[in-house]
Amino acid sequence: MHDGSISRRAALLGIGLASAWAASPVRALLRSADTRTAPAFVEALIARMTIAEKAGQLSLMSAAWGGGNAAALNPPSGSDFPQQIEDAVAGRLTGVFNGNGARMALAMQTAVMERSRLKIPLLFAADVIHGHRTVFPMPVAEAATFEPAIAEATARIAAFEAAGAGIDWTFAPMVDVSRDQRWGRAAEGAGEDVLLNRLFAAARVRGFQGNDLASPDTMMACPKHLVAYGAAEAGLDYNSVDLSERTLREVYLPPFEAAYAAGAMSTMASFNEIAGIPSTANDWLLTTVLREEFGFAGIVVSDYTSDEELVAHGFAADRREAAKLALLAGVDLSMQSNLYTSYLPDLVASGEVPMAVVDRSVRRILTVKAMLGLFEDPFRRISVAREAQRSRLPRNLAVAREAARKSIVLLENRDNLLPLAKTGRIALIGPFAGSKADCNGPQCVYADNADAVDLATGVRAAIGERASVTVTPGTGIEDALPGGIDAAVAAANAADVVVLAIGEGTAMAGEAQSRTDIRIPEPQQALAEAVAATGTPIVVVLKNGRAMALHGAVRDAQAILVTWFLGSETGHAIADILFGDHAPSGRLPVSFPYESGQQPYYYDRKATGRPAPVSTERPSYRTYWRTVPNAALWPFGHGLTYGKVAYSAPSIPATMGWNGSVEVAATVTNTGRRSCEELVQLYIRDRAASVTQPVRKLKAFRKVWLAPGAREIVRFTLRRDDLLFRGRTLEATVEPGDFDVWIAPSAQDEGAYGVFRLEPA
Repeated sequence: MHDGSISRRAALLGIGLASAWAASPVRALLRSADTRTAPAFVEALIARMTIAEKAGQLSLMSAAWGGGNAAALNPPSGSDFPQQIEDAVAGRLTGVFNGNGARMALAMQTAVMERSRLKIPLLFAADVIHGHRTVFPMPVAEAATFEPAIAEATARIAAFEAAGAGIDWTFAPMVDVSRDQRWGRAAEGAGEDVLLNRLFAAARVRGFQGNDLASPDTMMACPKHLVAYGAAEAGLDYNSVDLSERTLREVYLPPFEAAYAAGAMSTMASFNEIAGIPSTANDWLLTTVLREEFGFAGIVVSDYTSDEELVAHGFAADRREAAKLALLAGVDLSMQSNLYTSYLPDLVASGEVPMAVVDRSVRRILTVKAMLGLFEDPFRRISVAREAQRSRLPRNLAVAREAARKSIVLLENRDNLLPLAKTGRIALIGPFAGSKADCNGPQCVYADNADAVDLATGVRAAIGERASVTVTPGTGIEDALPGGIDAAVAAANAADVVVLAIGEGTAMAGEAQSRTDIRIPEPQQALAEAVAATGTPIVVVLKNGRAMALHGAVRDAQAILVTWFLGSETGHAIADILFGDHAPSGRLPVSFPYESGQQPYYYDRKATGRPAPVSTERPSYRTYWRTVPNAALWPFGHGLTYGKVAYSAPSIPATMGWNGSVEVAATVTNTGRRSCEELVQLYIRDRAASVTQPVRKLKAFRKVWLAPGAREIVRFTLRRDDLLFRGRTLEATVEPGDFDVWIAPSAQDEGAYGVFRLEPA
């Protein structure tokens, strides 16, 4: 393993190469062309390249000198960093990912600029999913803010930090719609709703890329995973997907379209197959849809060895055929498998892969490198000093705290237990009461868990000396602690209130962490039952990367906060809400079911021919389970405030002209004694259409701030385009008829309801 040192000679070379680069032949070619519209220098480079060098430009490898948690997330093929430098110099790779920051990048780029034949700059990529050194809430948590501007701001900061560490490209955002909460990667997306996913996909791309890809403060985004990875059967990661083209186009493709429209210049093919065709070899998906329909002009990268996995799928006979199928389908860049380097020279020599196809992908890679400013200055993002200067700045930690605070969802607050007084005796109980280890959550390559603010630290900082605080784990995350429950019961008996910090650990969410049962782990449930038996009031602080099926003492707690994985400022953000310094404003981007067996469950389902009402009634031969309603326990969009908001006085015109619009409105009133921020949501249903439509569909939302006793009329405008659906030919259409409208606090709440009719042309 490389020891992390960098020679003085290499550092000096890096400093001096900027001037040497200015006189290089490639730099001269660069000056002769507009790289964004007519990269003539790229064509000149391609003409000089051997087939081996071209294959190298299409090959991306994990860094032998990895950063932080990189090896655990994506194991490198080897740890021989000097050999990887030689591979780079020889033109056998286009770049590396999840490397060890600016020092590593400096050593590699210096060697390539000094010794390689063509001096094509390396590209440095990384999994910067929800922060670099400053960690923000998991993407599903940020979606709970219902504020895309928050996601844009945190992505902007992540790019600022990561670009300062030499990173040109992030493998984010994940824009997979997640409708089965057994799937661990639900934590990385924006939940179950298409509109919310579209808005957050575009926001994160804008945040990462800024207004100029060549800026040393930005990095290229990579919307992933194309496509329908979130629809894996049984919520089992990497599993097969079998969906209609209608569902692909209505649900799973729109967030990708939004990301590309926002300017994303790369995308990642998914692991899964769809209807028997793995995405990595799906030319209809990667060429017909992506290139021809969407007009995507960037690069397509395989997921980690997903091209090689065509063999395991039973789609390719061997690795050689896998390389051919992937490239011909439209995968420009092979990640980690080394297939292109190994087989493209022979495939071209045999005529099985045209040189023009290879050149096309090389052209795309080189053009993107030019757009990133790497031909202009290969060291534009590489600075050891700047890396330290940008890390965890106070102003960025403040944004992390705000984002975390706004991500928290208040599920229940019986008898107004919250907010808590900053006096008395508070017992923090549970495996997450005083632990830093699970604040950041999964998919963090570069963050140090020791830097995170745990719950106990946040609570103590908020209350000072005004109250006493005890911390008792009670149990491990998935294993009991000897004597743990007895200690927790004693702590609860001695307290005025219990803050019960339970849920999922980092290792239970994220990639390859599918669960058949999305309940609280048994040792923690046993802890909750024992603590509840003391009679001391309980606030459940739930740590989770997905929606969960809560039971018993957890479900019945007087107050429940969904706090997800909140990142660097976890403890401070939770304390802000617990003690009422800020009001809760988050809403669920995923439906919390009654039972795990309801999965996949999502609010915009179809009615079926035998719909069941949302009630405790069990009419015969209707669409319901024997033990629970066909509904969510806490639905999409749900979240309470410290105020009390009522919806009234719907104003919904009777008709909309074919080329007209309608303004729909409702009055929201805070009848409570505390100020609050309410998320007002607009849903519609097309009652009768030539293709059946969901029972509700989110069309818009707006946050309003309400002082005690204040009321506001919230207005939305609906136009015919808002009523479009894909008809029988999959083309966008709309038909005259009646539309239900709800202005409501959730997808299951009646709120302010009305009906209008779309008149024919």
